[in-house]
Amino acid sequence: MTLSNQIKQTNKVAELAKVALVTGAAQRIGRSIALGLARDGWDIAVHYGHSEEQALATVADITALGRRAVALQCDLGDEADVKTLLPRAIAALGSVSCIVNNASRFEYDSASDFSQIQLDPHMRVNLAAPILLAQALHAATRPGNQACVINLLDQKLANLNPDFLSYTLSKAALQAATTMLAQALAPTVRVVGLSPGITIVSPHQSDVNFAAAHKIAPLGQSSVPDDIAAAACYLASASGVTGTTLIVDGGQHLLSLPRDVTFVADSTAQPNTQANPTSENN
Repeated sequence: MTLSNQIKQTNKVAELAKVALVTGAAQRIGRSIALGLARDGWDIAVHYGHSEEQALATVADITALGRRAVALQCDLGDEADVKTLLPRAIAALGSVSCIVNNASRFEYDSASDFSQIQLDPHMRVNLAAPILLAQALHAATRPGNQACVINLLDQKLANLNPDFLSYTLSKAALQAATTMLAQALAPTVRVVGLSPGITIVSPHQSDVNFAAAHKIAPLGQSSVPDDIAAAACYLASASGVTGTTLIVDGGQHLLSLPRDVTFVADSTAQPNTQANPTSENN
């Protein structure tokens, strides 16, 4: 390909409609990513599972920035429902060129109380739904154009510990899927991973515990929501990046910890084993 043709191809990618579907965008990290992309010129399909009021508030904040937005409910644990999500986003906003698979199921379990009943919903939401959405985006993207899938992973995959077993297994599988999908869906769809550190207080910890855990990083603090949003904006527009994972955690993944950082920060902390729908699939 000549230099002039390369420039034309780059411009063609750049001129694609900037419409993104962000799952779990009603609150927490997903909301920050949605707002960050909107500030960067993207129109946003705001997916939510249960938090309609918060999703509509996110839509209002995006439209206040001068971008278009729509709230779309979907049960990411239901394959049939997942298969309707991208078509509904396209019907509302036009061609989608980026999907951010942010929504996650996040419940505590360990090797001692592991069960298939616990594993299955994690795999449905954290692995199967992102793959189905990537598959749908590939089918909807015309040859010659380029779309992007950003899979939210977790810095703990770089330094495993045994806490949150089913959640971690599902994210490890999604990390492998990120590589495999990048191979399978190229050149039409780029697929990348984004691994935050401890970023927002989880249902499993107190504010005091979060503050202590957040400091356990070589840079003196782990990620904040704006860090993750900025990374997502970069990955959404980085046309030469695929099949890799960007870790944004203040270096937390460089530390080898025997347990989840939540419990290392507070030796008296005990895991909350009560079922919690998610931290992000809201």
